Amino acid sequence: MADPHVPQAKPFTIEEGNRRIRSFVLRQGRFTDAQQRAFDELWPRYGLEYTGTPRDFDAAFGRTAPRILEVGFGNGEALRYATQQDPARDYIGIEVHAPGVGRLLNALASDDAQNVKLYHHDAVEVLENEIADASLQEVRIYFPDPWHKKRHNKRRLVQPGIAGLLVRKLAPGGLLHLATDWQDYAEHMWDVLDATPGIRNRAGPRGHLPRPAWRPETHFEARGLKLGHGVWDLLYDRVE
Repeated sequence: MADPHVPQAKPFTIEEGNRRIRSFVLRQGRFTDAQQRAFDELWPRYGLEYTGTPRDFDAAFGRTAPRILEVGFGNGEALRYATQQDPARDYIGIEVHAPGVGRLLNALASDDAQNVKLYHHDAVEVLENEIADASLQEVRIYFPDPWHKKRHNKRRLVQPGIAGLLVRKLAPGGLLHLATDWQDYAEHMWDVLDATPGIRNRAGPRGHLPRPAWRPETHFEARGLKLGHGVWDLLYDRVE
């Protein structure tokens, strides 16, 4: 039974015809007492309840500042790093796995972070209904589920419809930054994004760049690199 004190999220979904396909299986994992306390005590400070209506982020953050969205922040390592290194900008994170959200809530409180808000909800619904068009300076999607079996490729988050939605939400001159450690998914991303109007690959068609300084290297990434695995950072600029 779902805990009534933990906001219940829905997985990211992708349109196919008139039905929605889940972009990954929701495996919540072990929810610790500390993570439960984080929802009970810290969600009012850092959490944003999904309402399905346009959000006044100036009111939510108490200021007007450039805003960056991270979709699927996992355990929150990259998002926490960004809020620490970049206090002049505001960060919005979306994640459906409650343990990761709880872990990040505790980390943000220990940092006394002032420039971050979290959704525990379907990312597509948040983008469609709560975030205004042309309002984001950056969108970041780091290591999304690759759904590596060919029959599951349709479940990947990066699809033409989602790409078009992300472009709409980016301000002119904004940046879409994706990272993956699966070459096949990088190829899929290129197929989708290089064909999406309104964005241009900073490295040229089917190009990628070295990891930028604002994305911290994860433990699993470092281990994979030592084993000879690749990592692809794809940066797309919003153009007129």
